[in-house]
Amino acid sequence: MTRLPIDLSAAIVSAGYFPEFVAATVLQAVDDESVVASLVHHEATFNAHELHRHITVLVLTPTRFIVAHTDDGDQPGHPQALTTVETLGVSKITSVALTQVAANPERFGRGDHSITEAWLVVNWGAMRRVEIEPATCGDPQCEADHGLTAQDVSDDLTVRMSVAADGEEAVSSLIAFASALQRAAA
Repeated sequence: MTRLPIDLSAAIVSAGYFPEFVAATVLQAVDDESVVASLVHHEATFNAHELHRHITVLVLTPTRFIVAHTDDGDQPGHPQALTTVETLGVSKITSVALTQVAANPERFGRGDHSITEAWLVVNWGAMRRVEIEPATCGDPQCEADHGLTAQDVSDDLTVRMSVAADGEEAVSSLIAFASALQRAAA
């Protein structure tokens, strides 16, 4: 991890999720470019009787946006980690949206407020999702078939962090990374 910036290396190690493997895949993608900004998001999800962990490392270089995502493998009894690294030119990004949720917004700017969560949504046209639902006419008593409505949504990358789950520093890091990415993609 000697060639990654110290703060990025420390964030990967702090996440505690196969840090050597994660750092090696990120370093391979970064290659000889400098890192302008980075973000590490480690998340654990639970279902029935299992814990699944995954980590997403986002890196902005002067020319590229790198998304490295590592998940637990699927081999029972055999630990595995699978990493996918997607790299695209910053000019290929079509939109960068940052959503911030403020507690006590009526006091914003007067010290008694905080950003409690933030969402980063980045689109570049690689993934699309179609949401289909029954159409209605607005009459709650109507039983007629009005067909279906569909919404075509770009869905490349969404990262959500909250103070409750990730801590205040992580939310601030997400906002800083999103701001740097917005400036670079403009």
